[in-house]
Amino acid sequence: MSGAADLARRLAREAEAVCRHYLPQGRRCGRYWIAGDVTGAVGRSLYVRLHGPDYGKGAAGKWTDASTGEYGDLLDLIKGNRQLHDLGDAMDEACRFLSLPGRIPERPRSVLPLLASCDAARRLFNAGRALTGTLAETYLRGRCITAPVDWPALRYHPWVFYRETANSPRQAWPALLAAVTDRGGNITGIQRTWLNPSTAEKAPLVDPRRALGHLLGYGVRFGIADDMLVAGEGIETVLALKSVLPSLPMIAGLSANHLAALELPSSLHRLYIARDNDAAGLTAATRLRQRAGGGIDVRFLIPMYSDFNVDLCQLGAIGLSKHVAGQLAAGDFDRFTAGSIHGSDR
Repeated sequence: MSGAADLARRLAREAEAVCRHYLPQGRRCGRYWIAGDVTGAVGRSLYVRLHGPDYGKGAAGKWTDASTGEYGDLLDLIKGNRQLHDLGDAMDEACRFLSLPGRIPERPRSVLPLLASCDAARRLFNAGRALTGTLAETYLRGRCITAPVDWPALRYHPWVFYRETANSPRQAWPALLAAVTDRGGNITGIQRTWLNPSTAEKAPLVDPRRALGHLLGYGVRFGIADDMLVAGEGIETVLALKSVLPSLPMIAGLSANHLAALELPSSLHRLYIARDNDAAGLTAATRLRQRAGGGIDVRFLIPMYSDFNVDLCQLGAIGLSKHVAGQLAAGDFDRFTAGSIHGSDR
């Protein structure tokens, strides 16, 4: 049987194999494995050291996410990747990967790094201001979005720091901020979308969109869900649908992996999953449908193009309305398009 420290060392000796198994969309770059985050998303903010000593500075298996500030060893990475809530479950998963027998139960590790990133997310969001009349509103209007932008979940900040890697110099760009909240409305994280003030488009950065804080299970909420909810990946996708279904509550998971892990309201009767039109979108939607169980009527909303924001730009609001209406249950389109576009669901 193995304890956590011993398991972490054993995993570190097989660091590249661990990364290839749990982060298959990442890639090797010199002495590191690079990925988007611990869930395995595409990107460059997560760095895993593949070689080094067993202990101390530069140890193999240590990782840092430059986007969220999280860090740890490969046991922590497995825990986050497999969305496990208990260290013991992560140890069991590590034993299976290493073909080892059972493990010795240990006390959970500190969650201080995650708590610190959640606090940083809240402070940054609270320092922002409403979107109306800002560069962030111009950016969203440029994406053909006609829905209101004065949602409590959205803010704008004129100068948000950006660092390409942990060792890169800091830059400062304007940013659209989106608050990630739990079902109680508590902010657990944010997404930052850095903007170019010269073009009102995303800033010319390697990763112009990054999250900070705790996202797993939570999302960016547009309206209060009761019996109906639309769940999608990106903010622009959800706001595109808000442009044609103004009264229907929606939530953005911010990535395919996080969409699949969304916590659903217990009162939910019907869930529309607005999936992106790619393999990752289908996988995420399928996983969320499975998690919803048999007590919820789950239906996919499938865009004509790559996602619903592209549909809105290509088809226009009337064309998107017609495309979406044919995928809704009887009566839902009329129910959620009735009245003012500003609705009363905030």
